Amino acid sequence: MTPLLELNNVNKDYAIGGFLDRSTLHAVKDVSFTLDADKPEIFTIVGESGSGKTTTARMILGNETPTSGSLRFMGQDIAAIRNRGERLKFMAKAQPIFQNPFEAFNPLTTLDYYLFSTARRFLGLKDKADVDAAADKSLQHVGLSLAEVRGRYSHELSGGQLQRIAVARALIPGPRLIVADEPVSMVDASLRMSIVNLFRELRDTLGVSIIYITHDLSTAFYISDRVIIMHRGEVVEGGDAKTVLGSPSHAYSKALRNAVLPPDPVAARAIIEAKLAEANLSGPRDA
Repeated sequence: MTPLLELNNVNKDYAIGGFLDRSTLHAVKDVSFTLDADKPEIFTIVGESGSGKTTTARMILGNETPTSGSLRFMGQDIAAIRNRGERLKFMAKAQPIFQNPFEAFNPLTTLDYYLFSTARRFLGLKDKADVDAAADKSLQHVGLSLAEVRGRYSHELSGGQLQRIAVARALIPGPRLIVADEPVSMVDASLRMSIVNLFRELRDTLGVSIIYITHDLSTAFYISDRVIIMHRGEVVEGGDAKTVLGSPSHAYSKALRNAVLPPDPVAARAIIEAKLAEANLSGPRDA
């Protein structure tokens, strides 16, 4: 069976500096992994800011083109998707969820607008009743309803509620894959586990695979089926989540486990840099 997602020796380089001092930043180095089409899972990419995990996510979503290597989704080369029709089909099946729910929604636009426009764009719905039904169905999957959301603005809801709406919007097209980049880092601690548990429910009830990107080993250990740990663009360790995170073998993985990291990635980076120094590993760089 064709894999749901397949990364083969993926690299991403960026030219940095000026004309006379130009150099190359190797943001992602030789990353490979596969997600099976018939086995929905939560596949977690762990690493602090600068590890290359977000660049990897952007390539999976087709927002960045790899320098070399290939990314294939349901057998299709993601980098080769060019025309609008093919792009819409791909986007319907591979949906993103971003870090900050407060930035995902325009404060001057009602939240239901995002749900309605997604239903029209990806499902081709025009009748108001059908659009409403699609929005309400997706909201029900995340524990909300259209009646609760209709006509409301982002400042009227909590970060946890907004992230649930972001998930509901992503569910409308019927995706096979959700790429969630630090989805709980900006959510109150009291609500963080509710979002994490939601991902497990989506995997189990809707058969959606989730790429969960985080620096938080506690949530990664709790929900992940498999995990890779990235450092300076490279995968330094990977496999069964409980095995890798419970008994890491690489020095960087151990430094991550031994660091008590706050949800804010910038603050977390300062802490992990100190741990890396203790382990005599060079610190991260932006990627």
